[in-house]
Amino acid sequence: METQKHPIIRKVELLFENFLWNTRWLVLVAVIASLLSSFVIFMVGFYEVLHLVGAFLSGGSYKHFYAKLLSVVIASVDLFLIGTFLLVFALGLYELFISKIDPAEKDPLGERVLVIRSLEDLKEKLGRLVIMVLIVSFFKQVLHLEFKNPLETLYIAVGVLMISLALYFTHKRD
Repeated sequence: METQKHPIIRKVELLFENFLWNTRWLVLVAVIASLLSSFVIFMVGFYEVLHLVGAFLSGGSYKHFYAKLLSVVIASVDLFLIGTFLLVFALGLYELFISKIDPAEKDPLGERVLVIRSLEDLKEKLGRLVIMVLIVSFFKQVLHLEFKNPLETLYIAVGVLMISLALYFTHKRD
């Protein structure tokens, strides 16, 4: 048998619960900061690509351009992935804590990008993006290595195998 709460206690409880519920709006700080960070990172990645195009058009030596090409492309892909991570993070937090994004609900693309119904969904999407960022970072590091003996080449092969396994297990559920 449930006991009735005193009206004053019930009122204090309701006030406190309303306060607790409204603290979810603090998430907007993280959403706005993530969006701003994402924008800056996308612009830096775009600048890297523009700088590369400028180097190509300036007619520098082909050997110098080619050496820089892979490094800049990998770095810009890395930046774009991190920017995407922050964008998905911002959108996911907003949808989980504040409100559904109405235009995304009506857009077929929204179904593919924003299927986030719980923190687990958000963690899964972000985890996959982190794995992609780590893969790109790995290849960026490998690009600048000098292989001095066969054992170092074997280490790289093991690294590529681990990356393949990580990709396999992240997509196995699908």
